Formats: sequence, structure tokens, C-alpha cells
Amino acid sequence: MVNCRGCNSQVSLTLLNLGHSPIANSLLSTPINDNQNKNFPLHAMTCENCSLVQLSESLSREVLFNPDYVYYSSTSTSWLKHSKQYAQKMTRMLTLNHKDLVLEVASNDGYLLQFFQEKGISVIGIEPASGVAQSAIEKGIPTIIDFFGTSLAWGLSSSQKPKLIVGNNVLAHVPNLHDFLAGISILISDEGVITFEFPHLLNLLKNTQFDTIYHEHYSYLSITALIPLLWQHNLKIFDVERLSSHGGSIRIFLAKQDSKWKVSQNVQKVLNLEAQFDPRNEKIYKPLQTKVNKIKSDLIKELNKNKENGMRIAAYGAAAKGTTLLNYCGIKSDTIEYVVDLNPNKQGRFIPGSLIPIVEPKMLNSERPDILLVIPWNLSTEIKMQVNAQIQLGSRLIRAIPEVEYF
Repeated sequence: MVNCRGCNSQVSLTLLNLGHSPIANSLLSTPINDNQNKNFPLHAMTCENCSLVQLSESLSREVLFNPDYVYYSSTSTSWLKHSKQYAQKMTRMLTLNHKDLVLEVASNDGYLLQFFQEKGISVIGIEPASGVAQSAIEKGIPTIIDFFGTSLAWGLSSSQKPKLIVGNNVLAHVPNLHDFLAGISILISDEGVITFEFPHLLNLLKNTQFDTIYHEHYSYLSITALIPLLWQHNLKIFDVERLSSHGGSIRIFLAKQDSKWKVSQNVQKVLNLEAQFDPRNEKIYKPLQTKVNKIKSDLIKELNKNKENGMRIAAYGAAAKGTTLLNYCGIKSDTIEYVVDLNPNKQGRFIPGSLIPIVEPKMLNSERPDILLVIPWNLSTEIKMQVNAQIQLGSRLIRAIPEVEYF
């Protein structure tokens, strides 16, 4: 039994149990399997009262988002394009100019704020992982190295209040949702707008995206669960957009309850969709574990068949979801020789648990694989273009989500 992060009810309903797994982004510097002390339960549970999905066990945020945190948002060209389009959209929507302030929580390496800054708009980033934060500072983007919450919000509230607060792929990473949202409410200007983007629980349930479950994601979100939570902090959702990013995300637009922003019909449309994939519904959650286990058995069977036929197998993308996928399936370096990744901060390290080495993409030229497992399936199109030369020479691409398939 755990307490719900949203409504504080007792939670006992299992959505999905993935056993024990290492911390997804804690890449190893040496291939020493010391995971006996570093594996933690990966058990997603649903609140029967408010429908919030969360992990049964919470690891310290200081452990998860440490100075050695290796995720750099600027690595993905498609994500940069997405961020630039967002900056253009919000600049028009809010008529932002040099007198306004845009604040981003979990600003990473400045991947987004740079596009506002180019327009002469003042920006501030907040990022707890000092390594990626320093990268943003070196780009000239003012960044506060800290976790966001009420304490930091009160400290900033005496200065200019932001007209726009952005939080992309951060809300699921927050252990204390109430403290975080209270801080947002303190800081936003009276007619200001907040946007959050996060992977939509609906897509996890609909497309069996179990690899998006890892310890950094404390919660798995829907607007059904968020609306009553936001209401407690004087915030309302006035619009929703469904996005293709990260395998299916939503962007929610928030403002203070008594602000000028009127609630769009889009909100009810998404609520209706979520009702069809309610994680409290036995017809939704009961088949999920079976679907996950089928993906596991299908992937193991396919990789083993290729290995027995003398095929060389590699992987592309040392994404966090890969740690969940590879460890749940028990796939190690004796099956997958290496995984390539564009991020130099990941190269030379090893996937925790599976101990697969992470190398530069040029390895694909000298040690061309017959089979390439694409781990970040949400970037399949982008990756297919990047490895076109290998495809022309006969390499085949395979992915595991939503089902094991060549593409």
C-alpha cells in the first residue's frame, strides 16, 4: 500500500509489475555487474479514487538527477525542431516581447530557451542536474541550479513574474506534485500561462509502452487525474493539444482559475478519450501485463533466432527506456554487441544491468550489424534516415514497441 501523490488515498491496484530494474540513466563507467545493490522495484500502481498512476517506491530525486545526469535534450534534431515551433507559437499567442519573461522548469541544456532568447525575450532556466545546467550557462542562458518548489518560487516571486512558465517532460519527474504546483501558482503572473508537456498515459495503455516506465518517472499522467490536483492550487486547464513527440504526448495549457483564459472544448474531448482507457478499468489494466510479456517473449525469440543464424546484432540509442526494455527482457551483451548513441556523454559507458557498451555511431561503419534494434522507437523515422547507409548495405531495423516488428 502506498499513498496517492495526488489525493493521498491509499493505493493498492497494480497496473504493471516489471520486477526490479537499475536506475535508467545511471550509466556505468565500467562493466562491473554490481547491480545487486542497485536494482529497485519497478511497480506501477493506480489510484482507484483519482486514477493517478505512480510507482510504488520512490527514489531520492538527488540520486536520480545528479551532477552526472547524461540526458541532453539538444541531442535530438526532431526535439529541437519541436521546441523551435513551440517558441514561435507561444510568442505569437502571448505577444511576447523584450519586456516579458519566460521561465522554464527543468530547462536541461537550454535547448528551448535559446529560441526565446533569439527573439530578445528575457529567459530564466531552472535545472537541478548541474552538468547539463552548466552546458546551458555556457550558451549564455541564465540558469538556476536547483529543484523547483515553493521555497524557490517564493525566492523568485519578489522579482518580475513570468508571463510564460514552461515545463516539458518534468511533471512526471516530480516526487512532490503539491509542492511543485504550489510553486507554479505562486510564481505565474495573474494572466500568465503555464504549459506542461508529458507522455500521455492513454498512449502507454493503448500501445503497451511499458519501456517508458522507469524510476525517474514517479507518475504517469492524464488530465483526468490532474484536474482535481490543479484545482487545489488555484490552477485550471484551459486547453489541451495532443502531440506525436515521445510516442504520444499531450501539452496542457494552464492559468489561474479567475484569469481571462476560457476553457476550450479540447479539454472535454481528451477527457472523453481518457475515459475509454481508464487505468482503473479491469478491461484496460488486466490485459496489460500479458501484452508486455508477449513483447518480451517475441523480442527474445527473434533476437535469439538471428543470433543462432550467425547474425550480428547491435542497438541504436542508449535511451532511458532501453534500460527498462533490456533488463525486463534479460537481454545482455552476449546478444547485443553494442549500442550506438550520438551523445558523447554516454559514449564509453555501459547500460546498467545489461552491461552493453555504448559507442560512437561510426562503429556501425566498421562493425556493421545485420540487425539493429532501435531502442527509442519514438524517433524511428529520424534514426532510419541516420543509418540509411547501413540499410543500403543490408542491415535490418527492428523495434519492440508497440509490437516486435521490422521496419
